[in-house]
Amino acid sequence: MEILEILGYFGALIIGVVLGLIGGGGSILTVPVLVYLLAINPVTATAYSLFVVGASALVGAFKNMQKKLVDFRTAIVFSIPAFIAVYATRKYMVPAIPESLFSIGGLEITKNIGIMLFFAIIMILASVSMIRENGKKKADAEKISYNYPLIIIEGIVVGVLTGIVGAGGGFLIIPALVLLAKLPMKKAVATSLLIIAIKSLIGFIGDVQNMNIDWIFLAIFTGLSMVGMFVGIYLNKFIDGKKLKKGFGWFVLLMGVYIIWAEIS
Repeated sequence: MEILEILGYFGALIIGVVLGLIGGGGSILTVPVLVYLLAINPVTATAYSLFVVGASALVGAFKNMQKKLVDFRTAIVFSIPAFIAVYATRKYMVPAIPESLFSIGGLEITKNIGIMLFFAIIMILASVSMIRENGKKKADAEKISYNYPLIIIEGIVVGVLTGIVGAGGGFLIIPALVLLAKLPMKKAVATSLLIIAIKSLIGFIGDVQNMNIDWIFLAIFTGLSMVGMFVGIYLNKFIDGKKLKKGFGWFVLLMGVYIIWAEIS
């Protein structure tokens, strides 16, 4: 087993630890780990990422259901357009992207390079949301209300983005739930995990019909991520996840910049 492969499997553990420690964000490392350490094709990597993200989020969602933090009504309203969008994106849009997109000077932007550049931009946006301090927190007592048209539109947008890059999109979902459904922050985070789980796993179903899946590898990688998540949840008792989140945000920002440099250099 080569050193990069060992680092790749170790990366699966780290993804889980980060998810367990800060409740999100770790999944955005899945595609870079699969592509740069395990040499998996970017399109396949985004498919595998959907499964890893969905399975991990499902574990977190069940834990939050036990604590009665999940708002099922909001999850349903958001999830239906999101999972339709992510399924359609994986089954129809991604396969339809041409192998050669365009050329800039002597640089040809292929489908794989384009996906990684788009992923890097999403990473940078996610990092900004992690680095920035949240504004005024919504009071838990605030009445929950629903802006259905905007929730549906946001669900479609998040579904398409998730379908293209294979990341959970929590950095987009949580602000939407707070602003559009007026959910308290704790409920928004908990509900977002259920939404992420549903749309990611349904998006992955769109891939099962389009590509050959290495189920043994995927089971090992996902299993390691799950183990890491439980380690992260345990460590969360001793480490302040909120302080870590900003530091991890800077790391994600550097990773996003590195991916752009690696793909165009």
